[in-house]
Amino acid sequence: MKALALQYTVSDLCRALGVCRSGYYAWLRRRPSRRQQANAQIVQQLRSLHAQSRGSYGRPRLTAALRQQGQRCSQARVGRLMRQQGLRGAMRRRFRVATTDSRHDLPIAPNRLAASAAPSGPNQVWVTDITYIATTEGWLYLAAVMDLYSRRIVGWAMADNLQTPLVTAALLQALGFRQPPPGLLHHSDRGCQYASAEYRHLLAAHQIEASMSRSGNCYDNAAMESFWGRLKTEWLAGQAPATRAETQTAIFEWIEVFYNRQRLHSSLGYQSPVDFETQLN
Repeated sequence: MKALALQYTVSDLCRALGVCRSGYYAWLRRRPSRRQQANAQIVQQLRSLHAQSRGSYGRPRLTAALRQQGQRCSQARVGRLMRQQGLRGAMRRRFRVATTDSRHDLPIAPNRLAASAAPSGPNQVWVTDITYIATTEGWLYLAAVMDLYSRRIVGWAMADNLQTPLVTAALLQALGFRQPPPGLLHHSDRGCQYASAEYRHLLAAHQIEASMSRSGNCYDNAAMESFWGRLKTEWLAGQAPATRAETQTAIFEWIEVFYNRQRLHSSLGYQSPVDFETQLN
């Protein structure tokens, strides 16, 4: 209306639109409603929270984050405001990982995880796996160890190869950090690295019980597969390959700063792994 008023008189425009002049001027003077003011405040918070999540949070996590800040709002309202502002969460994609070489004659542990109860506290069940990331210098391989209770990454290591020292370095970091009691259940795939004598001796030395997935069944280690999906969707997607050193620095920051300490997990009541463990203590 204001733009058209530069070419036409207000009287002519009001007559054409069937609006009285007094109503038009009343609309100009009208202050935003409480709902509109509240929406404006929510939009500011949404933009800030979305940026803090590195563009990864969708409607459920943003709603939970808003509620943690004392904002009362529904998912429907958050979704509507997100669409208006062009905000969206990272879309999960399927990734085909080929880091497991189970064609060997090394000892295979049974799948003890499938028969065990869900962990009731930290350092009862650890799961581990390997993935790969493209860099400008070739593949970078990442091994990680997760505490299944809190979904916290308790140990990780990176290398330019898939040799056994990669997975032993990740496990040693986890052992040094957590110092678990005897009887911890350790679950992995059937890869030759996890079945090697070096790795089995390390487990035995710390009285850790080994468990392995069924052959070719990624769902037996779903928590780690989900973690790899988050890493590659929320951090890696859209980024140009960097050097191995630059990629290592970025992964360290994503795991230790964002994933472990900031990222909200729906399975943890929309808390971060560190907050979930702190609340327990």
